[in-house]
Amino acid sequence: MPQRPPRETNELASYIVRVTTGETEKIEPPKKNSHAQALSALGASKGGQARAKNLTAKRRKAIAKKAAQSRWNK
Repeated sequence: MPQRPPRETNELASYIVRVTTGETEKIEPPKKNSHAQALSALGASKGGQARAKNLTAKRRKAIAKKAAQSRWNK
């Protein structure tokens, strides 16, 4: 499996310094599979519409109220 740059903050900072000073080579993240991206986009565009079509007005209102309440609680 191809190597990825570290995610943890201190390790990432150390990695950036090592790459900048030339101690190590830059790690390129693996390329994304274009076929998988196309399939994902297809499903994503249909999912929300299908869900909205199946929800009742009462349920949509309840979801909206819950979302608004959680935004105001922040």
